[in-house]
Amino acid sequence: GREIAKVMGHTEALWLERPSRQTKEQPQQVIEALNLKPTDIVADIGAGTGYFSFRISPRVPQGRVLAVDIQPEMLDMIEFLKTENNVTNVEPILGSTTDPNLPEETVDLALMVDAYHEFAYPREMMSGIVRSLKPGGRVVLVEYRRENPLIPIKALHKMTQRQARKEMKAVGLKWLETKKFLPQQHLMLFQKPLKSAS
Repeated sequence: GREIAKVMGHTEALWLERPSRQTKEQPQQVIEALNLKPTDIVADIGAGTGYFSFRISPRVPQGRVLAVDIQPEMLDMIEFLKTENNVTNVEPILGSTTDPNLPEETVDLALMVDAYHEFAYPREMMSGIVRSLKPGGRVVLVEYRRENPLIPIKALHKMTQRQARKEMKAVGLKWLETKKFLPQQHLMLFQKPLKSAS
């Protein structure tokens, strides 16, 4: 019962790199909150220009960042920045609207920053993400808080915690916690069960 927002196009890529993200969205604090291990494989879903992918990559020197996007133009930008900055552990992956195209049970953490609400087929996409997670793997959603009408973002681009928890539960993920340190967004953590109930 939720209207889907339109995907931000590659022509708006500069918006993803705007300097105000440092203060308003606190990317470093978000990455700190992920508690990454050096060997982790992280999927940055809806990676865009790689804003988070390239900030995560030094945290997982023996791991990898799988930068998933459905727009080849975004992946071209990531490939360019990867070469330009000599980054070896970021891997651009072309997903579709229904499938992230990730190998099964390989991902330790899947991160979606202001991306989940734009999925045209959220259930199918999340099912693919859950398949890609190792048992005990985590999903992190960062979404603008719809509960707060004063946050100056269109309602379509916000999500309530209740709605997000309901949709994650529907694909078998367990809610762990919601961190509230960001000025305008929820940071919600979910986990894939360690083993499926037989």
